[in-house]
Amino acid sequence: MKLRLLLAVLALLVMVAGAEAESAPRPITHEDLWLMPRVGAPALSPDGTRAVVGVHHPAYAGDDAESNLWLVQVDGSEPPRQLTFSTGSEAHVAWSPDGQRIAFSATRDGDDAAQIHILDLSGGGEARPVTRISTGARRPVFSPEGDRIAFTSTVHPEAMNNDDSRRIREEEEAREHHVLTYTGFPIRNWNNWLGERQPRLFVQTIGEPEVIDLLAGTDLVAHPGYDGARSAGGSELSPVWAPDGQSVLFVASRNRNRFAFDFTHTDLWQVPAGGGEPQRLTGDDDDPRGADSWSGPTFSADGSTLFVRRTPRTEYVFNSSRLVAMDWPDMENAREIVLPDARSVRGFAVSPSGEEVFILGQDAGLVRIYRASSTGGEARPAFEQSQGVYSGLAMSSNPDRPTLLASFATAGQFSEVVRVDLAEGGHQKVTGFTTEQTADLDLQPVEHFWFESEEGLDIHNLLVRPAGFDPDRQYPMLVLMHGGPHSMWTDSPHIRWNYHLLAGSDYVVLLTNFKGSTGFGEDFARAIQGDPLRGPANEINQAADIAVERFGFIDGDRQCAGGASYGGHLANWMQSSTDRYRCLISHAGLVNLITQWGTSDAVYHREANLGGPPWEIPEVWLDQNPLMYADQWQTPVLVTIGKKDERVPLSNVLEYWTALQRQQIESRLLVYPDEDHWIMSGPNSRHFYGEVSDWLARWLLDD
Repeated sequence: MKLRLLLAVLALLVMVAGAEAESAPRPITHEDLWLMPRVGAPALSPDGTRAVVGVHHPAYAGDDAESNLWLVQVDGSEPPRQLTFSTGSEAHVAWSPDGQRIAFSATRDGDDAAQIHILDLSGGGEARPVTRISTGARRPVFSPEGDRIAFTSTVHPEAMNNDDSRRIREEEEAREHHVLTYTGFPIRNWNNWLGERQPRLFVQTIGEPEVIDLLAGTDLVAHPGYDGARSAGGSELSPVWAPDGQSVLFVASRNRNRFAFDFTHTDLWQVPAGGGEPQRLTGDDDDPRGADSWSGPTFSADGSTLFVRRTPRTEYVFNSSRLVAMDWPDMENAREIVLPDARSVRGFAVSPSGEEVFILGQDAGLVRIYRASSTGGEARPAFEQSQGVYSGLAMSSNPDRPTLLASFATAGQFSEVVRVDLAEGGHQKVTGFTTEQTADLDLQPVEHFWFESEEGLDIHNLLVRPAGFDPDRQYPMLVLMHGGPHSMWTDSPHIRWNYHLLAGSDYVVLLTNFKGSTGFGEDFARAIQGDPLRGPANEINQAADIAVERFGFIDGDRQCAGGASYGGHLANWMQSSTDRYRCLISHAGLVNLITQWGTSDAVYHREANLGGPPWEIPEVWLDQNPLMYADQWQTPVLVTIGKKDERVPLSNVLEYWTALQRQQIESRLLVYPDEDHWIMSGPNSRHFYGEVSDWLARWLLDD
C-alpha cells in the first residue's frame, strides 16, 4: 500500500515537473521567427472607426504562404474580420472618401500583372478589378469625389497608351536577341538592372474602360534625367490628389542622369487630372548643388495646407529631412517643423483640424512619436517612451474623432496595430495576431547603456541577454554591427539579424550605434564623413570593452563580431585592424573601397564621402581599405553573399575570399545563388542562421 502511494506521488511530481517544463519560456527558434505572422501598417478609415491591415503568414515553401486583408474595429468592439481569401497578396490599401470602399493593388487569377481592385465594404461581395492595363497598376489613390483612381505604372518611354505598351512588349518578346543597352547612369537600382521603362501616372474613372496616361508625350518624361523617387522597392511617384480634384501632385526627378558624377534630387510636380505638361512646384533650376529634395506630399483635411518633407542639399552626404507646411494653393507662408537636434522626419500624419502634426523620429534606439504645431518650430515628444518603435502613422480626417493609429513593436514583441492615446500618452493594442505565437518565448528585453568615446562623442548601445539567463554564468559575446551606415540599431524585432535568435541560450549580443548612426542628431550622423571605417570600428571595440567591464556575466576572452552590408564592411575592417575577436562573420561586405565605388549601383556619395575620386586622392582611398592590410589578417571568418547582390556585388566578396586563401586564413564561404543583398527565402535563411550558429559555437563554446 505504501509502495503504491509512493509511486503515485512520484508520478504526480513527474507530471507537475513536465507541465512546468512545457510552460517555461523557451528560446526562439528559426521556425518561430520565420513563421511569425507579419502585420502590416494600418490603413485607417476617414471617420477613424475602422482600419484595414494586411497580415502575411509566411511559409518555408513559397506557395504555402498567405497574405490577406483584415478589417479591424478600432474600439475593439468586434474581433478582426478577414476580407480577402485569394492566393495572391494585396498592397497599398486606400479608403474611399466616404469610407464605404477600399482600393488595393493585387494580382488575381488570369492577371499578367497587378491591377487595382475595389472592395465594397458596405455592400459586401468580392473585390472587382477597375484597371486592365498591360503594364500593371500600383499605389491607388481615390479622388476627392471618390469617382476616380490615380495610380502608377511602369511603361516604355515611347508608349503613349496601353495599345502601345502591348505592341512594344510583343515586339520585345519576338526578338531573337536579349540585351540591355545604356548610354549613361544609372544602370541599376539596388538588385535590379534598369531596362527601358519609366514610372508614369494614370487616372482611371471607376466603371469606365478608358485610362488616361497623364504624362504621356510630355517634356518631363522625355527628359534624359526623368525618374521617380528611387528606393530598394523601385521607382515611385507618390501621387496625391489636389483638394479640388482637378490635378494630381507627384514626386519626380529631372536630373537622375547625373547619378554617376553629382548629387541628384526630387521635386514636387503638379499635372492636370486630364493630362498635360506638369508644372514644377519646387526648385528653380536643375543644379543639384544646393537643390533640396521634396517628398511625401500630404494635404490637411480641409485642403488649405500642404505638408511635404524637404531634405536640404549641403556639402554633407547625410542631410536630415524636415517637414514644411505651406498654404495651398499659392504655396506661400512656408513654415518649417524640425525634430530635436535636427533628427530626420521619417513619417508624419496631420490632425483633422490641420493645426497639429504627428511625426515619427528616431531617438537612441527608439522610434518616437513627436507632435508639433503646423505653424512651425521644433516638435516635442508626444509622450514618455522607454521602449520600442512606432511606424506607419495613420490619422482620421474626422474632427469629431481624431484617431491616430500606428504599428508598434519591441525586440521582444512583434509588430501589431495600436491606437495612440493623444490625451494620456502611450497606446492600446488594436490587434493581437502574434500573441499566441510569442506566449512561451523567452525574449529578454534590450538594455540601454552609454559611454563617451575617445573622440568625446556619446555612444549609445543595446545589450541583449540570452534566453534562460543565469547571472552566475559567464557568457561569450557577439558584437553585431549594423548596416547603412546611416541607420540605427533599434528596440525592434528583425528577420535578417534577429537579436534573440542569435543570442539563443549561450550568447550576449552587443549592438553599438557608432558615429554615422541616425537617431542622435544630424551632426552625429555626419561625423562619419571622411572616416568611413576606422572611427566607427574604434567605437565598437571600446563598447565591447565597456560592456565586459560593466556586465560581470560577459566573458571578455570569448568575443566574435559580425555584420552585413556596411556591417560587413566593418567586419572586414576588424579583420584588418585588430586580433581581439576569436572569429568574424561578414555578409555582403566590401574589402576594397575602390572596387565598391566602381561596381555598386550607387557610387557618387562614396566619392563625396572621401573627398574625391580614387585617382585624385589615392592615399585616402587606400588608408581605410581593408585589402591593403591583408598581411595582418589572422582571424577566422565566415563569409556569405547573395550571388544576385548589386549593392555589394559579388566581386567585392570574391576579392576578400581570394585574399583570405592567399593569406591562408581559416575561412568558410557561402554563396547563395538565388539571393541578392538580403537572404529572403525561408530555407536559405534557416541555413544561414544554422551556419552562423555552428560558426559561433566552434569558436566561442568549444573550449
